[in-house]
Amino acid sequence: MQDPRNVIRVMKRIIKEANVVAIRFHDMRDTYASILLSEGVDIVKISARLGHANPEIVLGLYAHLLPNSHSDVADIFHNAIRNHTNGQQQQRRTNGGQ
Repeated sequence: MQDPRNVIRVMKRIIKEANVVAIRFHDMRDTYASILLSEGVDIVKISARLGHANPEIVLGLYAHLLPNSHSDVADIFHNAIRNHTNGQQQQRRTNGGQ
């Protein structure tokens, strides 16, 4: 059986040789999930790739990274209200103002 610490040792060696900023192994996992989310990959798929049994875990950790999650909802609501209002105005015109 291989020692899992070997992965960390190799990673540290590569970081040192590449002369880049050192990060923890777990930070790479966070970066992986963050990039996938920012690219619009489905949260259920990301959860499965990370080995989580429940997508809510990933959502709880990374929801703040979802691109424009709040502005999209506001835009959808705004457009729905505007379309509904425009539809009512059009209907009144068609019915002779009734």
